[in-house]
Amino acid sequence: MLMTGQVYKSTGSWYTVKTLNGKVYECRIKGKFRIEGIKSTNPIAVGDFVEFDLETKSDKETGIIKRIDERKNYIVRKSVKLSAQTHIIASNIDQVFLLITIKNPVTYTTFIDRFLVTAEAYSIKTILLFNKIDTYDEEEMFEAKYLASVYRKIGYECIGISAETGENVDKVKELMIGNVNMFSGNSGVGKSTLINALEPGLNLKTREISEQHSQGQHTTTFAEMFDLSFDARIIDTPGIRGFGVVDMDEDEVGDYFPEFFALKGECKFNNCLHLQEPKCAVKEALENDEVAYSRYRSYLQILEGEDESYRE
Repeated sequence: MLMTGQVYKSTGSWYTVKTLNGKVYECRIKGKFRIEGIKSTNPIAVGDFVEFDLETKSDKETGIIKRIDERKNYIVRKSVKLSAQTHIIASNIDQVFLLITIKNPVTYTTFIDRFLVTAEAYSIKTILLFNKIDTYDEEEMFEAKYLASVYRKIGYECIGISAETGENVDKVKELMIGNVNMFSGNSGVGKSTLINALEPGLNLKTREISEQHSQGQHTTTFAEMFDLSFDARIIDTPGIRGFGVVDMDEDEVGDYFPEFFALKGECKFNNCLHLQEPKCAVKEALENDEVAYSRYRSYLQILEGEDESYRE
């Protein structure tokens, strides 16, 4: 008899699946799954709903996954080591919280924009959390506020927080209630510290920033979903250093920059790529400081297919 459940953890070969009545089974797959033509390093992702058969070996009950239900959405990026393949970070997400830090480590706008473009492509709401605000001097705080104003103008919700001191953590908690929430960001931006502040009982491992490279060390190896005590679920993901955009035609990339999309109808050509075309509303807005240069630069880099998204 086939059972149904949702994947809460993936370790590459085994998947922790929770059924609707709360029972947990360790499951694996037989054969290769191909989903929607995506060549993925991980055919099954945290958040997937699956059907599985039970088998008993040496008095241990495990499951064999037979089918993956259609996903409502997912966040996908290029696999770092295998550039032709993709990696599905998580699926069936209600909203994403992207953690951003001005220092230790620096979150570059190219990374933020690539992440947002991918979320827009799959209609996933993204909230930007500017973390570690308790550690910033006056200049760094100004930079954080300026960056937040750029994204607020486009329509993204931005919140300044400190996972360490608890500042505005209650605001984040409020937004999470009733949702499946994915937390993401560069290595070392404080995801685990924030999750521990939201739900102290989880005791997720945290690690200091590597002083030599000013980058976070990976503490989360695999994505994992947790049920929280305040009617919310959270998907904690491994820290990401680079974020390659996947499977987008160049004429659709601009549609996932909301401020470009809003101006598209004013361009002379309806297939305008906002490059050298005459009477381009986006280029005019850029010249008039109505569109942020950092956003336009990210757009150009995506069109050019650059993958080193964490460098500027």
